Amino acid sequence: MVKFHTGASLLGHQVEAPRGPDEATLERVPNPHPGETYIARFTAPEFTSLCPVTGQPDFAHLVIDYLPGAWLVESKSLKLYLTSFRNHGAFHEDCTLRIGKDLVALLEPRWFRIGGYWFPRGGIPIDVFWATGELPAGTWLPDQAVPPYRGRG
Repeated sequence: MVKFHTGASLLGHQVEAPRGPDEATLERVPNPHPGETYIARFTAPEFTSLCPVTGQPDFAHLVIDYLPGAWLVESKSLKLYLTSFRNHGAFHEDCTLRIGKDLVALLEPRWFRIGGYWFPRGGIPIDVFWATGELPAGTWLPDQAVPPYRGRG
């Protein structure tokens, strides 16, 4: 299971990427604007994991949006955590929801969503979406802006 840490212990020095998400550490830091209603977005257009059956690589474009409460995710820890999936075998749905649930457990955000836009394997793209919480009325939330896969041709 991923470890959680309050503070930014990974910043300022070289750190090896974890071999899998169970060895990773996600860090949170205090939100300097906890009373404001705003959306923070992370985009990982080159996310990779492994097919649990074939061991072949799977590729996705992840978009993570959240409305912070008291905490923000420290970005270096998020990058290392996401990188750790490169050696992790799991289906698209499992990867997407695990990332979302781990971040919600860490951050306790007011609202959260993740979109996993997976590139085709076997000719079928699989897009996975998960959200939790209520988005306050009037909150500006941009579209995730990932076009559907149309192939080359």
